[in-house]
Amino acid sequence: MLTGLRNLLLAVAAGAGLNLAFPDTGWWYLAPVSIAVLWWALERANAWGGFLLGWAFGIAFMLPHVWWANVAVGLVPWIALSVAEGLAWGVVGAAWAHVRRSNILEAHRWAETVTFAAIWVAAEQLRSMMPFGGFPWGRVGYAFVDAPVARIAWAGGVPLVSFAVVLAGALLGLAWESARLRRGITAALAPVLAIAVLGTGYLVPLDNRAQEGTMRVGAVQGNVPDLGLEAFSQARLVTENHLAGTLELAEETADNPVDLVVWPENAADFDPRVDERTLAAVEQAQEATGAPLLLGTVDYTPVDGRYNTMLLFGGDGVILDTYSKQRPAPFAEYVPLRSIARQVTPEVDRVTDMLAGTGAAVMEVPVASLDRTVAIATPICFEVAYDGIVREAVAKGAELLIVPTNNASFGHTAESTQQLQMTRMRAIETGRWAIQISTVGVSAVVDPSGRVVSDTELFTADQLVERVGLRSDLTPAVRLGWFIGWGIVIVPTVIVLLAVRRRVAERYDW
Repeated sequence: MLTGLRNLLLAVAAGAGLNLAFPDTGWWYLAPVSIAVLWWALERANAWGGFLLGWAFGIAFMLPHVWWANVAVGLVPWIALSVAEGLAWGVVGAAWAHVRRSNILEAHRWAETVTFAAIWVAAEQLRSMMPFGGFPWGRVGYAFVDAPVARIAWAGGVPLVSFAVVLAGALLGLAWESARLRRGITAALAPVLAIAVLGTGYLVPLDNRAQEGTMRVGAVQGNVPDLGLEAFSQARLVTENHLAGTLELAEETADNPVDLVVWPENAADFDPRVDERTLAAVEQAQEATGAPLLLGTVDYTPVDGRYNTMLLFGGDGVILDTYSKQRPAPFAEYVPLRSIARQVTPEVDRVTDMLAGTGAAVMEVPVASLDRTVAIATPICFEVAYDGIVREAVAKGAELLIVPTNNASFGHTAESTQQLQMTRMRAIETGRWAIQISTVGVSAVVDPSGRVVSDTELFTADQLVERVGLRSDLTPAVRLGWFIGWGIVIVPTVIVLLAVRRRVAERYDW
């Protein structure tokens, strides 16, 4: 009884500790320690015990990690999201208990650490895909963008970084376990290997040099009052603020014009294609800068919903290209299982479902200074968290990554800085310069090594103007990401199934 309570407390403490590895604390070095503590808590657990301990760990991690959900949509959705997402770690705990108790790797203790890491990352991959399109927030690799190990994202994307981090944590857990069992060599060697794993990034060469020329980009953070969800009622003000910021940017760059101006997601919620007042603001902004303008709006033309859309204006109100968000956020931008959700709260009927766009997140921008068209990747807001959306855009020729987002409803929480970590990791993974532009911040320009070149503060009006390099080389992560992601799902799944089969066979004497 006391041992079970101790293990539960260890799991909860480890989950809370993992959150400290992420913004705004950013103590990334705590992640391997937290994982090691979970390893310790799971040491003697059976499948159900492992599930409950893993679930407790996941809930303790997700509750503070997605605190911004409480700020944005309220207490019940925040708790429901945290409890539901915590199930992924419950599956990790149960799967790991089957592997340990089957003794399938008894003669290969080092392989246990690799298997544990693979099971963890498989769970991350699966919860990034399901249910309702998945929720990739909280993948442990994102916490390490400032650590050397982040550089291996160039080779294998976020899954490889997560794998390395969890492997280091498992090695620390094995060291502690071996010390108690008086296995001196393993106890001494495992921490050294953990440090070596986290240092593998030093072996990866990152290249920030422009390959296809450079362009000057002006990104406008117009700002909006900190009113939570009520910020959406300030649509006119938001557009006016972004126009004002653009006019200020135009004055500052009069002697060195920009090639592209970017406004964030929801900068013009009144669609300039149908709203004359918004179109007039767009034309005034373009007349001042003389550059194409990329902005976010909402398209209400479908009879059965709406689209979250980016529009590229080329002057005189001419639209050169469009992109609509492929992965609307469930329960925020659309309501799955609406008939069931309505039984919980009739408020769901206030949400007009956002429809999923089609086509890669790529837009073609004419750049006069280069005398050619430049393809840019434009994943909208949370889409930067999804491996496939960004990878597909770069594989289809995007030379620059721009992430328009709207963080107005999340207040002064860590949501925006968590998202910036993802953008920085995508820059490393794809070998592209990246610009995250938000209505209220945090906005930033990032180089291909993940370094923040310039950034803004939350809830301030500001502009970023930087000359960014354009790159065309495809990293191994872009070329092989699909295989890496699915490989990390399939291999541990096979191992777990073999372990379950052995346990069943032993129980029924097959």
